[in-house]
Amino acid sequence: MSIMLENKQGLIAGDGILPVEMARHAKENGFEIICISLANDNLKDLKKYCSKIYSCHPGEMSKIEKIFTDEAIKQVTFLGKVHKRVLLQLHKFDKRAIEILKSVQRLNDDEVMLLIVKEFEKHNITVLDQTIFIKNLMIPSGVLGKLKPTDEQMEDVNYGFWLAKEMGKIDVGQSVVIKDKMIMAVEAIEGTDMCIKRGSKLAKKGAVVVKVSKPSQDKRFDIPAIGLKTLKTMKRYKADLIAVEANETIIVDQEKVIKFADDNNIVIMAV
Repeated sequence: MSIMLENKQGLIAGDGILPVEMARHAKENGFEIICISLANDNLKDLKKYCSKIYSCHPGEMSKIEKIFTDEAIKQVTFLGKVHKRVLLQLHKFDKRAIEILKSVQRLNDDEVMLLIVKEFEKHNITVLDQTIFIKNLMIPSGVLGKLKPTDEQMEDVNYGFWLAKEMGKIDVGQSVVIKDKMIMAVEAIEGTDMCIKRGSKLAKKGAVVVKVSKPSQDKRFDIPAIGLKTLKTMKRYKADLIAVEANETIIVDQEKVIKFADDNNIVIMAV
């Protein structure tokens, strides 16, 4: 079902390039962006495309809701990395955020985010599919670089794809590291790059990384994404291949990522 987009859009921006890409594409298509910035690394670039930027901590729910209400925002997109470690900083959370966290049975991604979505809906704010403004960054199936996987690597990819899907069913993580059909690491609270580091150190060299969407992925939050930082982590710890799920994964700075993979003998593919 298509949705009628408001001219004035809200953006809740975490770390990385994705929020910047969304703001850029939106502005180029005539939308005005009001941004809540939860990080500092991309603030300079966001200022180029957003008409207003407010800096907030992820736990300042009342402040965030008031900003969007005052700005008459009806539609919001979540994009960018907000590390799960913020859930350990409860002293920075306001009363409303604490109430939300206390009402969840488990502090995993889906339960927390679904409650935040419902909280926005109470204020007549709709959380949009993350890909609406950046569909051009979604990756079709195939080998993306010059290097093709070996038969042995494809066995690890297939095993890793199945394992990552199983982990996704219980909302543990989206990435796994495999070597010779053995599980080196499963992503937990630390995130993809740290999972790659942990698994690749165990593998010594030649690890295979697989990242997929969850079987019941809610596209309003947590679309799987990789970028140059992911590939640099792989190079540092001697991982040889990364496979992502086709048509469900965003690759940021695609040309740079593929060139880096080719220059460093890393296989990059979508399955």
